[in-house]
Amino acid sequence: MKEIKNAKITSADLSMKDHGILCLQLTLEGNGWGVVFGGYVLGKRYVGVKEFSGSPKGIEEIMRIMDTVGVSCFKDLEGKYIRVELNGWGSSITKIGHIIEDKWFDYEEFYRKEKK
Repeated sequence: MKEIKNAKITSADLSMKDHGILCLQLTLEGNGWGVVFGGYVLGKRYVGVKEFSGSPKGIEEIMRIMDTVGVSCFKDLEGKYIRVELNGWGSSITKIGHIIEDKWFDYEEFYRKEKK
């Protein structure tokens, strides 16, 4: 059962530490719950190598999330309130929305378009 809830972005992390991959993760907190949104691979490699790989789709993902939340600077994501679409206990959150406007970013839809 899908439901919409408000959440606060308490952390916005763009990191390749300990993974060998670059990924974006938003830590979200709601009323009595918390979750990490993201974690998709945006690029590969680690600090110290000469060549990195990534995709324009990964950069677009970052920009679309920033646009959805309504910030023009990545660091400004922290502290912002958003809406999330919950798909039931134990399921992943794949869709976040602007707190007031009807503007959404849906990971599944975003990457589904790439596969077509």
